[in-house]
Amino acid sequence: MSLQCPSCLSQKIASFHHAMKITAAVGTVGGAARGVSAALAGGQAGAAIGAIAGPVGITIGSISGAIIGGLMGGVSGCALGAQLGHKLDRHVLANNLCLLCGHRFNLPA
Repeated sequence: MSLQCPSCLSQKIASFHHAMKITAAVGTVGGAARGVSAALAGGQAGAAIGAIAGPVGITIGSISGAIIGGLMGGVSGCALGAQLGHKLDRHVLANNLCLLCGHRFNLPA
């Protein structure tokens, strides 16, 4: 889909995605923190089960659970943040700039 300036009908448009970048970064950090927190809380149950394998099993299970939980939380937080930012960029913020006349506009709803 080619964008067109509503003012001068030019197709020389620059689109900015500031909100998507910011919300994706915030979502990544928040999701990773939530993932690690949930993994550490679940690691207590895993430690009780891993006690059969001894102290090494408890340690490895807790650390790997925290890493995997952090990665999964970060990815899901980034995806949700990017979706929110995309909606903000598209419908709320005037992030399209006509390079000919300088008019800033949103995409139509």
